[in-house]
Parts: sequence; C-alpha cells; structure tokens
Amino acid sequence: MADPVRVGTPALTAFGRALMERAGVDSAQAESVTENLVWNDAAGRHNHGFERLPVLLDRVASGAIRCPAEISVREVGPALAHLDAGGGFGQHAGRVAVDRACDMAEAGGIGVVGVSGSNFYGTGAAFVARATARGHIAFALSNSYAKVAAHGGRAPVLGTNPLAFGAPLADGDLIVDFSTAALAGSTLRDAQATGTPLPEGLAIDTEGAPVTDPAQAAGATLLPDAGAKGFGLALMVEVLAGVLTGAGIGPEVGSLYADTDRPADNGHFFLVLDPGRWLPGGGFGERMAALAGMVAASAPEGVVRLPGAARAAALRESAEQGVALTAATWAGLGGLAERHGVALPKRRS
Repeated sequence: MADPVRVGTPALTAFGRALMERAGVDSAQAESVTENLVWNDAAGRHNHGFERLPVLLDRVASGAIRCPAEISVREVGPALAHLDAGGGFGQHAGRVAVDRACDMAEAGGIGVVGVSGSNFYGTGAAFVARATARGHIAFALSNSYAKVAAHGGRAPVLGTNPLAFGAPLADGDLIVDFSTAALAGSTLRDAQATGTPLPEGLAIDTEGAPVTDPAQAAGATLLPDAGAKGFGLALMVEVLAGVLTGAGIGPEVGSLYADTDRPADNGHFFLVLDPGRWLPGGGFGERMAALAGMVAASAPEGVVRLPGAARAAALRESAEQGVALTAATWAGLGGLAERHGVALPKRRS
C-alpha cells in the first residue's frame, strides 16, 4: 500500500474551500464542509474525510445538495429549536445546529436542536467534538438510508443510524461514535473495494441467508448490532432524528450514492448539556478524571483506552506532521483540482 500523503491543515483547508467554491458551493457551506472533512481525516476517520468529496460534488452538480441552502430556524421552546436545512449539506446543517445547541446550553443549561431537510452529515463525532471543546456534554444522532433489517426481519427498514456521545476530559475528550448496525456503511464499501470477505452475522440476502461474499454485499441487507439491543437503539435514533423532526423516516430517506436527483431528507438531533450547572467549580472535570483513571487502572498500563483517545492522538499527530490522506484520495483530489482549475496544496515531505 502506498504511503499516505501529508498536507498541513491550513493548506488543506484553503484548498478544500477554493475547490468547493469553484464547483458551485456557496462560501458558507464550503467553509463548514471543508472544516468537517479536514477534521475527519485529521482524526483518522478517512472514510468520512476528503474521500467523500467527489460524490458530494456530484450531488451538488445534480442539485441533490442545494447551494446555497436556505436554512431556517424556528424556536419551539425555551431551549428547543427546529432547523430546516433547506436541502443543503448535512455537514453545514450539523455545524449550525450544534453551535446553536451550545449557545442555548450556555444560556440555560441545556440546548436541543432537531434538523430536517438535510443530507448525509458525516460523523457525529465531529459535531460532538465541537461541543466538548466548549466544555459541554453532547449527543448527536442521525438517521440514514434504509439498509438495516429489524431484529428478526429480512427487509431493510432503517438506516445504520449512528449515535455519538461526548464529554470533556482534560487529556482528550471522551467521544463515543458508532453505527447501530452490525456493520457501518463505510466499512461495507471498504470491504467491497478490497474484496475482503464478511464474517457471518453482519448481512443477509432476501431469504435471510448470511452474505459473506463482498461482491454480493451491494444487494444485501445489514443486521442490527447486538440483535434486539442494536435495533432498539436504531429505533431511538429514528424517533428523535426522523419522526420528531419531520424529516424522512425509514425508506423515505435517500441514498448518498444512488438518489442523485433529490435531497435525501436526513434528520439529525443534537442535545447539549452544560455540566457546570450540575457541578460548579470544576467538579465535573475532577469527577471525569477520576472515572478515566478507574477505567485505565482496570488493566495493565496502555491496554485500556477510553473512546476518543485514538482520535485525540491522531489529531495531535496531524497537527504536528500534517493531515494524512490516502494515495487514492490524493489522486481523486488531483482530478477534481484539474477539472475545476484549482492548484493542489503543497505536500509535506
């Protein structure tokens, strides 16, 4: 496998914004999406970084992602808001929504923002990290294109419906982010691209038989993670992000890769808490440090790490050495840069 290409964060950010604007993305959304893609690549989540830019720009060109997007926000309570994303980028809607939730939490202790009329938003971790950086506890939920069966079922009824949670921690914030399906959609695409066989228990065909051949995975239905427990979590995400917000639900939600003629109508849900309201005077930070210490002490040093530790280490490395991009992603960016007349950023040696 070819060595990754490293690019400094400022150069990669400037390139991403320039490229997106030349491709027809308005400046506000170009800023949000570029920041999101850079963060995911810097955190080691490459399947949600610049690897996704070609398909995102294809959707801009087809009108499935609207540029500019007419976002509207409606207050529905003292600490509650509904955001209509106007068919724009999910990464932009998510940034606006979680920042609004943080503002409300700082004003009153809690902020909740539901989003409809959106598109694929990447990783919930990126939004949770914006909140934890401001000292808050946060949840980020999103529904997605239906490809997951109900527990005991065969036909797809819900998406992979990811769930993210985070809390501030001095040595690298606690950030949990996982698909409620047995296999994330991005992991499935990686298996298809590399020809990696799938273990049994992740996907089934229309008769309910296990699918292990990655070549057959495109038409397979994914199973919920941990059976009924995972499906229960997926339903929670669907209720909060889809039903409650007025977004698409189940098969109404479009596919990032297949439904190129319309916005996907994804729904998102963000909840932010100010822990200082509960434990003033730094008490929350002290108790979080104690919890982290208990977890770390449960095994030999270095064996157990809290969720988010690997991302924090990757972010530090990216800040020092430049953001790593796979050779395939770099080649794809080269093609986009040539097409839109934008110079590639300088590589770090």
